[in-house]
Amino acid sequence: MATANSKLAITGKPVWFITGCSTGIGRELAKHVLECGYRAVVTARNVNDVIDLAAYGDALALKLDVTDQGQIDAAIKEAEKKFGSIDVLMNNAGICYFSSVEESEEDQVRRMFEINVFGLSRMIHAALPGMRKRRKGFIVNLSCIGGLRSFPSIGYYNATKFAVEGLSEALWQEVEPLGIKVMLVEPSGFRTGWAGRSANESKRQISDYASMAGAWSNQVHAISGRQPGDPVRAAHVIVKATESLNPPHRLLLGNNAYEAATKKLEEMRKEFSALEMVSRMADFPMDMQGQTAWAASISRR
Repeated sequence: MATANSKLAITGKPVWFITGCSTGIGRELAKHVLECGYRAVVTARNVNDVIDLAAYGDALALKLDVTDQGQIDAAIKEAEKKFGSIDVLMNNAGICYFSSVEESEEDQVRRMFEINVFGLSRMIHAALPGMRKRRKGFIVNLSCIGGLRSFPSIGYYNATKFAVEGLSEALWQEVEPLGIKVMLVEPSGFRTGWAGRSANESKRQISDYASMAGAWSNQVHAISGRQPGDPVRAAHVIVKATESLNPPHRLLLGNNAYEAATKKLEEMRKEFSALEMVSRMADFPMDMQGQTAWAASISRR
């Protein structure tokens, strides 16, 4: 990670713009950023939930619903008016929804996609023009270990985070040549409101799913508030990662995240290897020169 002399390549104190600061990792991150002496735009759907954060440093508290383009445009404009630029965009706002895939209600699923995926996308679209103009900036997207490995009872939540992963991976290939960094944060269970007030649950109940999706959902709710992940420690790690001269594209947070991610990699490698010849036989026959060119093109990505 970075030393005091290897902060973001930005003159002065970097300006953070953080969505979803009312609770959890977003709130602790806002506190820590301000305690570090950085400037911050702290936002929430109810601005009264974040006004107190101004006591921690040079903060601008704003009302922001990431599904409202008008509020997004106004917040970006106000942030740039006060601080001149946005150096780090932290897309933290998000909700969860508990249900097996079949039990899921479409209106609830669409609402979750609007916040977790399209809300995040809107924020990126709003912040990128300024970053491109200055040829520097950092976009941090809060994903989840559920964006790498799916779990029962949150299939559509997993789908939103898989979407964030795919979008971010394409984005960093597009903007890093322009001097803009992109990082995914992938936590496991943290003591936030993720399984509480920010999570809805399907009203439909199908008994066939009780022993798997239902049991997993009950287990998650039962440990809410007692998860091993510490939001304060998470905030410190995220800031250190953005200060690094060589920040990672993916930042796993928590022992469970690390274990689940590496186990998924091992499972995929085993399956891919077992069917390697079958996979390779699906192409038209290719001469050695063509194979070499194809391999080279993949390695450059």
